[in-house]
Amino acid sequence: MSISLIIPCYNEEANIQKGVLDKIGNYTKNDSRFLEVIIVDDGSNDATKKIVRQEYLYQFSNFRLIENKHQGKAFAIITGIKAAKGNLVMFSDIDLATPIEESEKLITGYSKEYPIVIGSRDSKRQGAPILRKIMSVGFIIIRDLFIGLNGLKDTQNGFKLFDKKKALIIIDKLKVFHYKRIAEGSSVTAGFDLEFLFLALKLGYKIKEVPVSWLHVETKNVNFITDSIETLKDIIKIKYYDLLRKY
Repeated sequence: MSISLIIPCYNEEANIQKGVLDKIGNYTKNDSRFLEVIIVDDGSNDATKKIVRQEYLYQFSNFRLIENKHQGKAFAIITGIKAAKGNLVMFSDIDLATPIEESEKLITGYSKEYPIVIGSRDSKRQGAPILRKIMSVGFIIIRDLFIGLNGLKDTQNGFKLFDKKKALIIIDKLKVFHYKRIAEGSSVTAGFDLEFLFLALKLGYKIKEVPVSWLHVETKNVNFITDSIETLKDIIKIKYYDLLRKY
């Protein structure tokens, strides 16, 4: 087992100063299963790239930095998957709302029968603003109405692990996220998780959902209204391509 851990980031100077990369580096450096940590920068215009280059690439020998133009989180993850050297790929949000120590739950859940493992948050969403909780419920209703996803409860937690070969097959069949977008400001591209998992199920890949710890971390990179509208459009596009049998 060799794991490539992908950390997408966009203007994450504040999170880095809180020590999140130190936590990731210290957790993975003595675990031989973690072949590499790929930090994919999504065109940050703060000091993110400079800090990673000057402080972390030398401190942790398994760290790599890939610099993308600003295209949104989805394409940072896709870049990381394509560049990964491990036979398993894991990705985690840099804010560590789900602690990196929860990785063991994903790893334990993986098997040939279940090549995709996703972390599932408690429905209470501890610490999250009431607006976010309400919007989350609405999102689940709309998601289930349009594309179902075979009863998966939490598709949006940024903490997942999958077989790299199967992930590459899925990426090659993406329609909504096939062509790179021009992103303005923060773009979490939440629809990527939906299309990825939707395609995985259509291809017959089993997905295991495992409960993980999660605590809301306030971030400027999430705009509830803008991101919700963007995700709704992506759900409609997924349904459209499915009806046309494009997948």
